[in-house]
Amino acid sequence: MRPAIALMAGSVLLSGCVVAALPVVAAAGIGTKTVVDRQDGKKRKSRKPAAPGAQAPVPGQTVETEGTAVLTDLKQLPPPDGAAPASPATAAAPGATHVPPEMQYLYGSGEGAAISIQAYRALWNYLKNDLSYRRDKSQISSVVLSRGATLASPRFELCGKRPLAVVLDVDETALLNLGFESYAATRGDSYDQGRWTRWEQTGADKVAAVPGAAETLAAARREGYTVIFNSNRSTSTAAQTAAALDGAGLGPAVLGDTLYLRDDGTPSGKDERRWKIAEHYCIVAMVGDQLGDFSDLFNTPDNSVVTRRNATSETLLAPLWGAGWFVLPNPVYGSALKGGLDEVFPKDKQWADPAEEKK
Repeated sequence: MRPAIALMAGSVLLSGCVVAALPVVAAAGIGTKTVVDRQDGKKRKSRKPAAPGAQAPVPGQTVETEGTAVLTDLKQLPPPDGAAPASPATAAAPGATHVPPEMQYLYGSGEGAAISIQAYRALWNYLKNDLSYRRDKSQISSVVLSRGATLASPRFELCGKRPLAVVLDVDETALLNLGFESYAATRGDSYDQGRWTRWEQTGADKVAAVPGAAETLAAARREGYTVIFNSNRSTSTAAQTAAALDGAGLGPAVLGDTLYLRDDGTPSGKDERRWKIAEHYCIVAMVGDQLGDFSDLFNTPDNSVVTRRNATSETLLAPLWGAGWFVLPNPVYGSALKGGLDEVFPKDKQWADPAEEKK
């Protein structure tokens, strides 16, 4: 993979006072329903299967299930003139399950794949063009928040003589858990920790690499960067996780060296493991699908939805996105899936249709 241009947005955004707080990589700066925990401290919305005895939709009919429009039993799009399809639609196979829209997006859509490739290309451009040409790499800064730092007052350490490393989350960042999610779509029920544990134990060959990940990580290793995985998967299934990564073309991954996992019974936060990795490596890039993949501070319980969002865009951390911190899409589960109407949509931006309001 060869980049076309370097990402320079970070250096454009910085002022002199910001440079002092952020990792220096160039002269000017750095370029609902009930929810339950899962492997990375993430959340999933529970789903109800179709009610027993519900009336079957007429082929080609648009129905609504829990507020979501579902086009049923269509095997092809209608012609542009609106005429009926040339061949009649056949009935859905017994036991067929509608795939939730967020799963359609992440696991099936070209758009989801394109965003993932875009993120990994940005990572490669950053490593190759912003960092690799630095002669004095001891003056590059880590992108891991130092102990005692806050989101409002971030601090980072210089690399010194430590080798450079890229740290990634595993699930929906490097690996797509196709087997687990396909079963969830079929069942339509809520997340179950026991099921996830069994998935870790037996699903190593039912995964795929996130688009763009395998090629980018291979190229990063060739450039001399150490690739390290930091996941809240269990250490008891380390062999299976390593096999899943290797089988998807993302390895090698060796527990305690290039693979860091959560000990059973310990909290799901990742900062302690990040700081442990940082004792031996200078982490110059991190990749994840949740804000907790970059700092546990984002998931402080008293953070409101608005505070958490603003922490990513209205603080000194904002220039790190795409220039040290790289985020992947995940609309299926996680800490992002929360917020009431007034939290997601500010009151002064809410709109009502005048015609509808008169009814």
